Amino acid sequence: MDSLLQIIGDIEETAWSWLGIWVVIGVGIYMTVRTGVVQLRHLPAMFAAIVEKARRDETGRTRSLSAFQAFTITASARVGTGNIAGVAGAIALGGPGAIFWMWVMAVLNSAASFVESTLAQLYKTRRFDTFKGGPAYYIQRGLGSRSAGIVFAVIFIFCFALSFTSLQANTVVDAVTGAADAVGVADTTTLSWILAVVLTALTGLIVVAGLRSVARVAQNVVPLMASLYIILGLVVIIMNIEELPRVVGQILGDAFDFRAAAGGAFGAMIMAGVQRGMFSNEAGMGSVPNVAATADVSHPAKQGLVQTLGVYLDTIIICSVTAFIILFTFEDPVGADANLGVELTQGALEANLGMFGAIALAVIITLVAFTSILGNYSYGEANILFISSKENVRKAFAVVLTGVVFLGSIISVDLAWAIAGVTMVIIALFNLVVICLLGSKAFRLLKHFDAQRKQGLDPVFVDEDMPDLENVECWSREDVSDYLQQRESPTAPRAE
Repeated sequence: MDSLLQIIGDIEETAWSWLGIWVVIGVGIYMTVRTGVVQLRHLPAMFAAIVEKARRDETGRTRSLSAFQAFTITASARVGTGNIAGVAGAIALGGPGAIFWMWVMAVLNSAASFVESTLAQLYKTRRFDTFKGGPAYYIQRGLGSRSAGIVFAVIFIFCFALSFTSLQANTVVDAVTGAADAVGVADTTTLSWILAVVLTALTGLIVVAGLRSVARVAQNVVPLMASLYIILGLVVIIMNIEELPRVVGQILGDAFDFRAAAGGAFGAMIMAGVQRGMFSNEAGMGSVPNVAATADVSHPAKQGLVQTLGVYLDTIIICSVTAFIILFTFEDPVGADANLGVELTQGALEANLGMFGAIALAVIITLVAFTSILGNYSYGEANILFISSKENVRKAFAVVLTGVVFLGSIISVDLAWAIAGVTMVIIALFNLVVICLLGSKAFRLLKHFDAQRKQGLDPVFVDEDMPDLENVECWSREDVSDYLQQRESPTAPRAE
């Protein structure tokens, strides 16, 4: 086992050091410039887009997921172990300054998130009562290569949907048994097996039913879990408010500690911030577009903006809460085991709030990681359906993922993190290259969106506006007739 971990760790470090970090930073800067810093100048439009409701058909059923439902599914996948264990790991590996670079990369890479989700909307296709799409689809439709799309889908299913799912399941068990140990439960091994069975059963019940079932759970649980965690963090901050100058000074001071650069620590800090930041917010990784494509919106750029907002929620808010909880409690957490981030965060809460803190975090992590499992299923479903649209194939994938939840619950936490680290860089590099090749189409859509807003119109995209774009299926005048009618007659009743 130790030799396997060493091999995987070496592959991960080499991939990130020599290629991954430079590609992520370069693409983030490129997308930010080409979109005219869309991630900052369109903040108000993001909030307007997220509340747009999905249309209903003649039976009263929504034609697909709403912008908010798609947002909550992607948030459920984003807001997971990366926000709690991943942030703690970034601090342990790179020091407090790594948090600053997580913030910087969140802002830069949110432009990449805009581009990938806009492309997913442009090239989405219809399936039963929803849409489907994602990188595999825009690779086939935008680049004209189904074989490359299949390669991406296969890699994504095995490397992301399944390995990340095992990590989330592992984190649930780790957090709950940690809380149980803190309150004096002697036999945590038996508890681990019980948790594995319960988590597996709950996952199976939901994912076999499909995407709408996942959406119903996500839109109810995600706001609750995010609110609980933010409140918990605010309590710790208020209790230690006199430490705020020290913590902010640590983050900013370490971020620009050029003495550390001479010893190589500066590079380790930036790498920790970039890598753990991407693991947390998934911007540019090619995961979020799989669900972004399912939203029913009037313009592809709208869902791009919604998913940009998701990056901010994940990193600027949720990750910052974790960072402050840890740094308010431990003045020097550098050098702690980066793979034991949950315990570091749990220990910080226990130090501030006693046993309640450890138990509260266990409950929150259970909600966070469980919804992340559901979000990962949604990502995987889109890629399974790209390979084969048969319903039996989708259900078979749901069963396999359920089995991975059980295995992930009982494997070593070190192995789970190592596998996740390697798979992340593979998927990210693949997708970042693709969105650079297709980026000009997203940039045009953004200009189209901006032009209509300048005219005081609610932007609506019709494929005839850009007749040179090929393989665009869901944007005919008939497809968006409801939106056009509503824009032309604002007082007319609109199907919600």
